[in-house]
Amino acid sequence: MRRILTATAAFLMTTAAFAQTIDTKALDTKSAADLLPQAKQEGKVTVYAFTSRIGRVEKAFEAAYPGIDMVTFDISSTEQIARIKSEAQAGLPGADVIYISDAPVVLTELFANKLVTPYVPPRVAGDLADQFKSPLLAQRLSTKVLMYNEEAHPNGSPVKNLWDLTRPEWKGRVIMVDPLQRGDYLDLMTEIVLQSDEMATAYEAAFGKKIELTDGNDNAGQQFITDLFANDLVLVGSTDDVNKAIGAKGQEKPPIGFTSYSDRRDNEDEGWALQVANDVAPSNGIVFPALLALNPKPANPAAARLAVDFMMGDETETGGDGFKPFYVAGDWATRSDIKPHKDAIPLSHFKGWQMAPEETAKIRAEVADFILALQ
Repeated sequence: MRRILTATAAFLMTTAAFAQTIDTKALDTKSAADLLPQAKQEGKVTVYAFTSRIGRVEKAFEAAYPGIDMVTFDISSTEQIARIKSEAQAGLPGADVIYISDAPVVLTELFANKLVTPYVPPRVAGDLADQFKSPLLAQRLSTKVLMYNEEAHPNGSPVKNLWDLTRPEWKGRVIMVDPLQRGDYLDLMTEIVLQSDEMATAYEAAFGKKIELTDGNDNAGQQFITDLFANDLVLVGSTDDVNKAIGAKGQEKPPIGFTSYSDRRDNEDEGWALQVANDVAPSNGIVFPALLALNPKPANPAAARLAVDFMMGDETETGGDGFKPFYVAGDWATRSDIKPHKDAIPLSHFKGWQMAPEETAKIRAEVADFILALQ
């Protein structure tokens, strides 16, 4: 009898789990209006996000959908990845929605191991290129690029070539977040190595001779990183530290460094004079996707999908309240029907390299080891 009851219980549990899977998958095709009744019944959605702007999304979402509590956590992509892995291992529920950058690791370690799952709201699917729908949904494109102080340099960037950062006049005056602490900055360093042919051409343009590699360097990208560290590159703990150091007004000789183009949005509030150095050979940095994904077993599956739909923006040309925190110069919507920001450099004219996450993932660990040896 005990064996019969055990077998019956197992069968019922399997059947229930199967039914939940079917119901969850059925939610993928529903509109926001159709998701709303179940989302209200759930009453909550938890979001991990790699940007502090998620706080503004939370307020807008709760105003649009009273009765659904959006609980948000501003956590860097590097920390999110570690947390998602540990929560999965411990069997903890974690967030319903994951808003994250660092695509090379997300795709190879989270998505590949089914720790996150894709969801594309049917409302916006037709306005997204395939590359922004698969394997995960890209909400916008962001950057890690060279920025300078436009108050101190009103005539434009003081640097026209990345190799200029290795010259004596910039010794101890180039700043960035430690790439071993933040994945998007490691992605930047990795891209420089991947673009070694362009870096070699840029070296010749800067110094009038072909590059000669020193011991321990296999290509021009590695040589640039070596020379940059040798020129007393300043490493700090956060992007805010970089922005303040570069952008603070009243400086006679401010540093230059790598941060987010979109952080210019805070110039007025913070008293900064950040500006992007777009006219730089061979590139000013990287352009990368900001990804939206779901927990494979979300506690609030309907509310999770409703939140993703909301964050993709409404039907207006600027994306409305759900996309408003990201509708700034320096972020580009992936939706083709959202009008580019009037103050933004068009993506087609922007000098940043657009990452290929799969290629970055192949050598990212090697680049990290290379940088560790330099530190």
